[in-house]
Amino acid sequence: MRKNILITGASSGLGRGMAREFARRGCNLALCARRSELLDELKAELVAINPGIHVATRVLDVMDYDRVFETFRAFRDELGTLDRVIVNAGIGLGQSVGTGYFHANRKTAETNFVAALAQCEAAVEIFRDQNAGHLVAISSISAMRGMRGAMTTYAASKAALATLAEGIRVDLMRTPIKVTTIYPGYILTAINERIKNAPFRVDLESGVRAMVAAIESEKAEVCVPRWPWTVVGFLMRTLPLRLVVKMV
Repeated sequence: MRKNILITGASSGLGRGMAREFARRGCNLALCARRSELLDELKAELVAINPGIHVATRVLDVMDYDRVFETFRAFRDELGTLDRVIVNAGIGLGQSVGTGYFHANRKTAETNFVAALAQCEAAVEIFRDQNAGHLVAISSISAMRGMRGAMTTYAASKAALATLAEGIRVDLMRTPIKVTTIYPGYILTAINERIKNAPFRVDLESGVRAMVAAIESEKAEVCVPRWPWTVVGFLMRTLPLRLVVKMV
């Protein structure tokens, strides 16, 4: 069992939901996010769920790359080891390319890929030293193909993260270190609650249970929930683009 788990972007959405589920399973948690008050609330909630676990929290903006390394090492020192790191922090800002929203598209690209790279670097550095660990990259079903409109840069950044994770997986293939990429479909969070066309969307609790089960399987790549997103993901990768844009 992976006992000590670090989750970035833990104060809300999928990160908060995964923290609850791992707490129920008896895992010690290292949680970081930008908002200290939400981390404090979450820590109290998790200890109430399972008084026997250790919950460590630290404020972290993943765009502060030096701080990412410092925070991960501090969590490792506090818990003794880091058994699993879930690279979850991300944003969904942006608009169609060429419509005057470069500032938002750039922020999405940097947060979802460059900051994710910093998290992967910090995690794998620790795992290499331990000769053990499990890196989890939270991508998106939108990473399967190019998306239109406000999704264009978001999808591209999540595809870049998935490719990064695959490269790390290849690099570590002959080691005990595992790498998993998760492709969530529509799971109800603040980032997608206003989307009118959100096919097969599930509630947060159901979606998070599926994510945690997929993470604990330690398979290389998993779409979640597996039904119908495994099939949808295959179709997105293989169908003509004119048909894909009608699906999601």
